[in-house]
Amino acid sequence: MQAATIASHRFGFSEPSLAPLRSDPRAWVLEQFQHPGAFDTSGLIDSVQALLLTREVLRAALSAKPPEGASVPKDELGALTPSRKDLRQTNLKGLARRWQHTIETPTPVAERWVQFWSNHFCVAATKGTMLALVWPHEYEAIRPHAFGNFKELLRAATLHPAMLLYLDNAQSMGPASRAGARREKGLNENLARELLELHTLGVQAGYTQQDVTQTAMLLTGWTVSQQTGGKADFVPALHQPGSKVILGKTYREGPEALDQLLTDLSRHPQCARFMATKLCRHFVTDDPPPALVQAVAERFIATDGDLVATARALFGHDLAWSPAHPPKFKRPEELVLSAHRMLKLPVRGLEQNVAAVQAMGQALGRTPSPQGWPDRAQDWLSPDALLKRVQWADRFGEAYRASADARGLMRLAFADDLGTSTTQAIERAESGAQALSLALASPEFLRR
Repeated sequence: MQAATIASHRFGFSEPSLAPLRSDPRAWVLEQFQHPGAFDTSGLIDSVQALLLTREVLRAALSAKPPEGASVPKDELGALTPSRKDLRQTNLKGLARRWQHTIETPTPVAERWVQFWSNHFCVAATKGTMLALVWPHEYEAIRPHAFGNFKELLRAATLHPAMLLYLDNAQSMGPASRAGARREKGLNENLARELLELHTLGVQAGYTQQDVTQTAMLLTGWTVSQQTGGKADFVPALHQPGSKVILGKTYREGPEALDQLLTDLSRHPQCARFMATKLCRHFVTDDPPPALVQAVAERFIATDGDLVATARALFGHDLAWSPAHPPKFKRPEELVLSAHRMLKLPVRGLEQNVAAVQAMGQALGRTPSPQGWPDRAQDWLSPDALLKRVQWADRFGEAYRASADARGLMRLAFADDLGTSTTQAIERAESGAQALSLALASPEFLRR
């Protein structure tokens, strides 16, 4: 695989032509981290508005009485209410803006970098309070910090209302806190566990259950509610009094302890190795070379978590560009977006495309766990998954039969890396629609 193909299809979202990249693919990638394309948030609601809208939807649903003799729906929202339509449109508007940006941005590798971090610090609309908060979390917490410092990104992602609600820290109370003792409610360890296991150190870092519990104690007080005006804030009445000991270090009572802990976690050697491994796995190959992981981890440590410096260590390393690495397998969303970008097509029929992505195994905004969407080929590669992708390619080819000459397009987009069998299949296609379908179902396009 030539370097321009790696830059376009593995690191980015599939350029319509390799010609602009060929002179220096590495420079094309690295320059994107100096001036990443700006994301337009105009017209999108913020997290406070999202919480207010969600509360109105839930209140309307819970207060609505079902017709006599009808059973109450199991869905948390109950029967359709006028507000639910507004909420759905709010969600779709945020997703539409994300897709539009991905297709049009002049810095697609930088956009993939943002989406990596969004998945790393994922939140999901799997409960009522989260229904409109997934996309605000991405454009308020992730995008503004993805090209800065890891500790600041970690703090923004952790203290965003979406994360506090998704992992239940908003309702966590210190057992000995004023509120906890009065209300007989207690500690929730979800955010503490994921902060250590998924967001910073990894499951093999050697921390104990006691470290998780102490971290949960330290996190008490950080909440979002009507009392905080819909914003993340520290409420002393919820905070567990006394010092906490985490990974052998003592943290004093109070809100300042969180910044101290996040700084220590971000500087932990295991954090650097954990993040370097995830980055190399996502952008390069499922089992990245140890030397590449080590180089990225060392740069992460040396720059105190400078994310642009970390990106340059990754994309500037020869091992990241080796043509010998087994290719990645595109997630369903990546598949749909790269098709639109390669064909220079805006997304038409947003809800149909969302349904298509979900049918291929990725329910957008609803990751099945806090781990985010999996990143190994084996997680997406199955006979049923391949069938669903071929079916999607058939529908796409039929819908956009007049939008592109698949034969010429694939030659421009893959050049010498377009295989003989794929070339022959497209050349022998009976129609433009079939040629486009075969192109999008080809091994070259399904992988990255």
